[in-house]
Amino acid sequence: MAKFTVEEKVQYVLRYQNGNESMGEIAKGIGVHESIFSAWVRLYEHHGEGAFIKSYTTYSTKFKMDVLNYIDEMGTSYRETAAIFNLPTHTMVRRWQLAFEQGGINALETKKKGRPSLKKNTNKTETQKPKSDEETVEALQAKVERLEMEIVYFKKVECFSSNAGKITNKIKAQVIFELKYQYEIVDLVKVADIPRSTYYYWEKRLKQDDKYDKVKEAINEIFHEHKGRYGYRRITKELEKRGFRHDPKTINRLMNDMGLKCMVRMKKFKSYKGNVGKTAPNVLNRDFTAEEMNQKWVTDVTEFHLFGEKRYLSPVLDLCNGEIIAYNVMKRPVYKLVGDMLDRAIERLQPGDQVILHSDQGWHYQMGQYQKTLEHHQITQSMSRKGNCLDNAVMENFFGLLKSELLYLQEFDSIEHFEQELDEYIHYYNHKRMKAKLKDLSPVEYRTQVLKVA
Repeated sequence: MAKFTVEEKVQYVLRYQNGNESMGEIAKGIGVHESIFSAWVRLYEHHGEGAFIKSYTTYSTKFKMDVLNYIDEMGTSYRETAAIFNLPTHTMVRRWQLAFEQGGINALETKKKGRPSLKKNTNKTETQKPKSDEETVEALQAKVERLEMEIVYFKKVECFSSNAGKITNKIKAQVIFELKYQYEIVDLVKVADIPRSTYYYWEKRLKQDDKYDKVKEAINEIFHEHKGRYGYRRITKELEKRGFRHDPKTINRLMNDMGLKCMVRMKKFKSYKGNVGKTAPNVLNRDFTAEEMNQKWVTDVTEFHLFGEKRYLSPVLDLCNGEIIAYNVMKRPVYKLVGDMLDRAIERLQPGDQVILHSDQGWHYQMGQYQKTLEHHQITQSMSRKGNCLDNAVMENFFGLLKSELLYLQEFDSIEHFEQELDEYIHYYNHKRMKAKLKDLSPVEYRTQVLKVA
């Protein structure tokens, strides 16, 4: 790097302070790194033209302690402190602090200049040159500084890569960019094991505006609005409603960068207890399509185990739009669990409706009371074949969503809190959660907007 006179440095700083050129533009034009030019600006702000007139001298122990105390009290960086006290380089401040931490105030005392007195040593030959104490301390300080830099660097890398899952050159460059005012870039790129050209490439990109900034903000809002239940496909469709049109692969990549991932489904509780009454034929026969409401219903029972207690859920789902039309929650899986649910579902029937109600061969559905209620309201009973969960796949699917999007996704303070969240989830499922086969509408939206028009 070329040497500059005091007048030239002042001239360049004044050009920056006039506000017509950026710090990076001036630094590039005169052939120095932006961090060096930034140090000139800070020095001039604190000391004027006198900042560039260096009178090399030794610093007293008291002066060194004043510098270190100022850092503790004000929380300034090494570079900022060096500018305030008009020191030649910020690394000098760092060496003072390391020496003080290792050896106390005595380590800050100025070493005597001159050649140390020679002592006769029979173990050394004349060609061997003994190292001075100052050289040994300097070497140790340099090692300590490097170790400190490596620790700080790897802690930052671990923090940055926690969401991404892997350490990329972009992450390494982000860490170096954050630490470049504390350590030298030349040393940081060695620790990061990347070329300097790679770092400067990413530094230039990091300074640019993120073209996906607004999209990421919308993704984050949608993801948390639905409590992590939406994957990238549904979020892509939700973004389209808000005016953002991007390829699903792009949304998937952005979500991975942001560390946003949908939960994986879990298996449901099995409630089959054998034959305890009369079974019914499989009338539904896996035909899960229905053109109108109250044509085909499916039901089942699932279990939740929290805080040492159990809760059982019995819902009824209409196959026309996938809406939960009735449900019941109880502490024990007694018949009342299913009976009350059935009574609430029957309230949705209109005159002339002919419904098929499909379930598995659970003991509740084999009870005479249950079957008489169906017969009384002219509801056709249908049952899955023994041990064949695919015959009731839609209900299985709902329970999988419920457990992955509520039970395994959220934390609950108590069993009562869980029951409250369960009610809110079913309302959310009916009124807000979009379905692809419903033209990206929720079950209630589909019923009110599409079926009424039809």
